[in-house]
Amino acid sequence: MSRAKALTIAALSALAATALQVPATAAGGTGGGTSADHWGVITRNTIGSPVAALREGPYGSFGVTGAAARPPFGTGSLGIEVADNSTSLTPPSEKVDFGNEVDFYGKPVLGLTQVGFRVFQTGENVSYGGPRNLPNIKFEINPNVAAHPGDTYSTLVWVPGPVTTTDRWSGYLDATTTGTWYLTGGETACTQAAPCTFAQVKASLNDGGAAPLIYTAAVGKGRDYLWTGAVDGLRINSSVYDFEANGVKVRRA
Repeated sequence: MSRAKALTIAALSALAATALQVPATAAGGTGGGTSADHWGVITRNTIGSPVAALREGPYGSFGVTGAAARPPFGTGSLGIEVADNSTSLTPPSEKVDFGNEVDFYGKPVLGLTQVGFRVFQTGENVSYGGPRNLPNIKFEINPNVAAHPGDTYSTLVWVPGPVTTTDRWSGYLDATTTGTWYLTGGETACTQAAPCTFAQVKASLNDGGAAPLIYTAAVGKGRDYLWTGAVDGLRINSSVYDFEANGVKVRRA
């Protein structure tokens, strides 16, 4: 084989390998096409000195074997640590959101069809705040509710149901069928005091007027109880966001 032909084949192979690394695009008009550079701590939503960092593992805990003993995708995850109301903060407790402020902007809230993640929960976390002491999925949105025409900001929050299996990775927690949702601004009847199902909160925003739109998507924790653990495999529609120590990878669900 000539040197020129060998170089041409090598170049084509490199281009093919690069093409295989292009992020997937989510169905339903929401998510996908994201850049690893666009994921990180949302600084304006961070209070205190919490940690939300891409890391290797966790593996274990000791004595745990099989699929539950390792991150569900790849070798890494998003590690989260927040302090509780024993800190000196006023008002108390830390808060952190790790998310994407670029790639979901302007996407339709009503286009959300699949949402969820997997979590590494510990017995200590349960002792601090009970089995629902877990991270949340959050979408900052423009609710576009006809009853509040001047209200252009709210956070749509998912609170997972109880996770009692501890010191290992959970299975997939489906936010469309488990846990509860609420809006932070009281735009609809789905409030923190009276949370709704996924179907109910979407119906409450679908009032026949302008469509509600997403600003950002994130995984967050606080302000409530101390929590130390990890999250992986954030699903938004047909894309799964795989948190790895060297960045966020996009997989097809």
